[in-house]
Amino acid sequence: MPLVVISQPGGGARDAAFWLQLALTVYCGVRLGAMILTSRRKLLQGSFWLFCYMAMGVAPLAQAVLGQVPTPVVGPREDLVQAVSLVLLGCFAFDVGALIARHRPVRHRRTARTGGHGDARGNAHGDAHGDERTRERARDPEADRPPLLIHRRRLYVLTFFAFVCGGLLIVKLGGPSVFFSSRQEIIAGIEEAGVSGDGGQAGQAFLRGFGTVPPLIALLVYTRWLITSRRARRTWSVIAVFAALVVLNGIVNNPVSNPRYWFLTVMFALLFTAFPVSAAMYRASLSLGVIVALLLFPFADRFRYDENNTRQIESTSFLEPLALKDYDQVGMFANTITYVESGHGHSYGYQLAGSLLFAVPRSAWPDKPTDTGVTVGEWMGARNTNLSSPVWAELWIDFGPVGMTVGLGAIGYAAARGDRRIARRAVRRSPPGSLILIVAPLLAGYSFILIRGPLLQAMGRVAIAAMCIALIATYKKDWGARIS
Repeated sequence: MPLVVISQPGGGARDAAFWLQLALTVYCGVRLGAMILTSRRKLLQGSFWLFCYMAMGVAPLAQAVLGQVPTPVVGPREDLVQAVSLVLLGCFAFDVGALIARHRPVRHRRTARTGGHGDARGNAHGDAHGDERTRERARDPEADRPPLLIHRRRLYVLTFFAFVCGGLLIVKLGGPSVFFSSRQEIIAGIEEAGVSGDGGQAGQAFLRGFGTVPPLIALLVYTRWLITSRRARRTWSVIAVFAALVVLNGIVNNPVSNPRYWFLTVMFALLFTAFPVSAAMYRASLSLGVIVALLLFPFADRFRYDENNTRQIESTSFLEPLALKDYDQVGMFANTITYVESGHGHSYGYQLAGSLLFAVPRSAWPDKPTDTGVTVGEWMGARNTNLSSPVWAELWIDFGPVGMTVGLGAIGYAAARGDRRIARRAVRRSPPGSLILIVAPLLAGYSFILIRGPLLQAMGRVAIAAMCIALIATYKKDWGARIS
């Protein structure tokens, strides 16, 4: 793909920024290829490299070839060179963090207790499978922790809550037909419902969050329940609720009325939940993600507007839609660097605090920071301040290059540790109510939004999802409370 892109005609300069962008694209492509071809499914790391390849690699490379960008880069060319270099450094740091996560100290105490023979129950014959499980537990202190399960009665509460919230969203916006018109109609319906506040977006975010997230989580749980449980497939009530959730999600989470990255979240979450142990589907999903992001996303922009305001796409090259749409992450990182170095300085955690404390109203916190993308966009004088702020920019504006590098390394470490736990639970004998096999696909899909940023915009749905998951999570071994 990078060779195809750079072979196209264009007026972009072939300077240091171009060659660094080419190196970044090749590196991300190699790492994505490794994720696709690995023998073990790595949902979180694979999602990270898929985003990097799409939004930080191929699309900015196409912009460099054509000399066109979706968002103006207001600073000197050196800031763009610095931004691409820091993105590449952050990718290296992510890999280093993932590499560190592979090496854990061996717990000799457990090995000594089992005597190196048999499994933890003291099998005197000491078969090879028992020894392997013992060594795995010795390497991983989390192997013996009881898995989080889904509480069946609480699931019924969540499902009822999902129907109430989804139905309220549909009624507030004027019926199901609005959800198949355009995002412009959705926004207008929210404003007419009077939940946007005085120009703020908190009410809109909570209304759409509660109307979309609980129905999606309930659908994921019922999908896994039906796929893994023969008893569920013979229970008409479970099938009926599942069918109703499909209809509800088809309305509130369809790709017409929702942002493209949210639809990508829904698609990945459903695929990874429906096929929890399929390596072929995992590889196909990552490959399909590249196709959807690079070929379909740019043309899905027509769903933002009604017919009278639809912007026609006229291009003479397949690269032009990538340079004219939403892939502004590298450029916005460069603008963030320019913003910091123009005299505003680093915020030393202030922006991150605003994201973590997103629920605090501005009436109680008058100096609460705005989205990083909005802050930089207003400083640039942009008319449209709905701009991205990738995790590199979020970490940079708060903590500088050192903090950014450490932060990306920590994310890589956490992603690798999460993938190991997912791989250990994603086996055919896992119970239908294994909660991590619901949370992991959802997190893998939503990571596109978290990495793209701004974090402040993304935190609302994170909090709602966390509340829903906490509601249905349990460690109890009461079979009457577990789905099976």
